[in-house]
Amino acid sequence: MQRLDTIRRVTTDILILGAGGAGLFAALHAHAANPSLSITIAVKGLLGKCGCTRMVQGGYNAALGAGDSVERHFMDTIEGGAWLPDQELAWMLVNGAIERIRELENELGCFFDRNPDGTIHQKAFAGQTFDRTVHKGDLTGIEIVNRLSEQVWARGIHRLEEHRALQFITSAEGSSIAGVILLDIRTGDYVYAEAKAVLLATGGGPTMYRFHTPSGDKSCDGLAMALSVGLPLRDMEMVQFHPTGLLAGDYTRMTGTVLEEGLRGAGGYLLDGQGERFMQKYDARGERATRDIVSRAIYGEMRAGHTTPHGGVWLSMAHLGAANVRRQFKGMVERCTDCGFDLAGGRVEVVPTAHYMMGGVEFASDCSTGLKGLFVAGEDSGGVHGANRLGGNGVANSTVFGAIAGDAMAAWVAREGALRAADPALIEAAIEHAEAPLGKGKATDVEPIRERLYATMWDDAGIVRDASSLARAEAVLVSLAAELDRGSLPANARSRAYNLAWHDWLNLRNLVAVSRSIVRAAQTREDSRGAHFRADFPEIGELSESAYTRIQRQGDRFACTLVPVRFTRVRPGASLVSP
Repeated sequence: MQRLDTIRRVTTDILILGAGGAGLFAALHAHAANPSLSITIAVKGLLGKCGCTRMVQGGYNAALGAGDSVERHFMDTIEGGAWLPDQELAWMLVNGAIERIRELENELGCFFDRNPDGTIHQKAFAGQTFDRTVHKGDLTGIEIVNRLSEQVWARGIHRLEEHRALQFITSAEGSSIAGVILLDIRTGDYVYAEAKAVLLATGGGPTMYRFHTPSGDKSCDGLAMALSVGLPLRDMEMVQFHPTGLLAGDYTRMTGTVLEEGLRGAGGYLLDGQGERFMQKYDARGERATRDIVSRAIYGEMRAGHTTPHGGVWLSMAHLGAANVRRQFKGMVERCTDCGFDLAGGRVEVVPTAHYMMGGVEFASDCSTGLKGLFVAGEDSGGVHGANRLGGNGVANSTVFGAIAGDAMAAWVAREGALRAADPALIEAAIEHAEAPLGKGKATDVEPIRERLYATMWDDAGIVRDASSLARAEAVLVSLAAELDRGSLPANARSRAYNLAWHDWLNLRNLVAVSRSIVRAAQTREDSRGAHFRADFPEIGELSESAYTRIQRQGDRFACTLVPVRFTRVRPGASLVSP
């Protein structure tokens, strides 16, 4: 283990963890507010090449069209979230989305698709009463991240690439953030980054499920770090499954890759194994129902055995015309073709795939958290979406609150930000914890642990849950955590530089911790809302008495309570939209 006095130190005014839409927007806004600030982005991969924002296919919701309104977008968000969203945060989202989309286009250089009259084209997404999804074909995320990255590079903002965050380090009295201990993936060396303000924007990434959309390096690191310092998280039971993940068979990471919602919005059909449409049995909106409903419908067909050769259902677009599909969805058609599937003219097997976490760290309207000097934005934050996120609201959330966080951190540093002396014992403990798999304990193979995690979360804490399944999941997760704590990497896999086996271990440890919070929150919520469906409590419950879950880690225990939702703008049964 490295000695504490030999650890490389980095000092910066603002440290941003993550380089997706939230982190990049925060860096640009903080720089614009005060160009003299020292701003550093620490990212697990390479800036511009990693993060979930880059993977966004569908688009960005903003109420731009004639006949649409922020009130309509707000009501769609609240109703889609089953009345669990924080209404003030949701109001900030729908208003800020209009400002951010103009900034993306007019100031940052994004080219979005347009109508013949020159206005921005907006397409249909499920669960929305208006076609409001701005897009660049089906490669919207790449367009946004490329332009944001260019602007960050042009401003000389510092970067720590291939540095993973391990732990928040607080000040000696424990009430403020002092910095973050990082691990340089290239060398295996530890880095202590001290900062006046820190933004948590690492993204969620529910890769603890057998079928999942994010890349394997997304392992809920930020949420695990927040739990470890006792920060409260809300809505952790709300894990969104995208209904249509590509089912390409075993032994390929293409399985789980999203086939975006615009396919169903454009009129695509879901067919069972016998080639029959089934969605009308579950919801009058058919394939354009919200993601939670469509995912449960597909899961129901799978459990009933009405499946395709690989165990999913069919997505069919051929009736819309192959040429039209190729034109509208070029990226996905090419991706499917590369895997041997004909999305434009044939049928493609799909399965619900873990996609997004509505839950996250509780935060205030300025993105501040319960730890002084620590801010949060993007998928690490909770409360904006409630029980279910509308497609197109995710990247809007990241950019809207990333910009707010950047402005707020610049103001914070000017007003009361200061470097705070770290508690050295916390740095030593963080390093010791990270070093544990490199010790001399019994060699442990992580692959069986990973497979048990996948199976447990998919089968017992996935799309449909009940008390018995959640109890099984809890017991398995406690066992997996213990195995990781007492195990060790083989002797020939204990080097530090680019040690992917070590990082697999660290990823799994974080995933297990966050999985335990998901299961504990799901046990606490004894009703069914949005993405959370309890087979033993199938009713939605009284909307006027809605409450969200709040979970905190206390040692090895996860304490969860229910907190009443504050209906600050509209109550259930009412609407801000005139009939």
